[in-house]
Amino acid sequence: MKVTVVGAGAVGASCAEYIAIKNFASEVVLLDIKEGFAEGKAMDLMQTASLNGFDTKITGITNDYSATANSDICVITSGIPRKPGMTREELIGINAGIVKSVSSDLIKHSPDTIVIVVSNPMDTMTYLVHKTTGLPKHRIIGMGGALDSARFKYRLAEALGAPISDVDGMVIGGHSDTGMVPLTRLATRNSVLVSEFLSEDRLNQVKEDTKVGGATLTKLLGTSAWYAPGAAVSGLVQAIACNQKKMFPCSVLLEGEYGLNDICIGAPVILGRNGIEKIVEIELSDAEKAHMQESSEGVRKTNGLLAL
Repeated sequence: MKVTVVGAGAVGASCAEYIAIKNFASEVVLLDIKEGFAEGKAMDLMQTASLNGFDTKITGITNDYSATANSDICVITSGIPRKPGMTREELIGINAGIVKSVSSDLIKHSPDTIVIVVSNPMDTMTYLVHKTTGLPKHRIIGMGGALDSARFKYRLAEALGAPISDVDGMVIGGHSDTGMVPLTRLATRNSVLVSEFLSEDRLNQVKEDTKVGGATLTKLLGTSAWYAPGAAVSGLVQAIACNQKKMFPCSVLLEGEYGLNDICIGAPVILGRNGIEKIVEIELSDAEKAHMQESSEGVRKTNGLLAL
């Protein structure tokens, strides 16, 4: 099992670290355009192997895609990170060119790979990969919903005063501050609806805190977060590599599901060795349907800025 991560910045290096620590991949290739940067990150990570007990080989490479050949899974984190006050959508002009070039170079050397897109604006970058690579839809996955759901569960546990292991919940819709649709109605604490424990006002606060989760961290850190995004990616990669058939909300090309067509947006999917094994359609309330429709309109507006 060979995994390539393009972009050795904080998010990419975090992806490589979590994948290696879980010890299911034989090799992780970390690639960056900055001379020596990926090599240094890889060496630093490999020096933790004996301490963290993993045998995954991490290789760093500067802009040589031949080293990524025959990768089973490729993760694209390339692009400029979000700065304070910058929306994900404002990143599109720069990041679209980067993602298009990177995906083309990856597929040239690994035509059977599964691509996981992390670069923002993530839904639009996932759509771009669909439109420019010719890969089948089940082999192109956008990461956002897995991260947004982790942030949702963090906020739910905080509100409940409960351990994270007690809490389950999911966020669908667009990976943006206004596009997320946290499904508070379906969230549970050990199979009991959280609405049994939290007031409507408190649940609404959880929802709003979740939606600005990325922006909150950007304001505090001065750049995008990296630990949780890296962990979210590693969860998706492991589900695919180990054929776990786990359910995650991911940005996926919809063709009629949820009443939407020709758009990549967050929806629950089953992940296994073929990538997206199934798109799961859940029954939404009228309010959730309206939020999903509103979210899709925002994604389409950003998609319209692509020079396809």
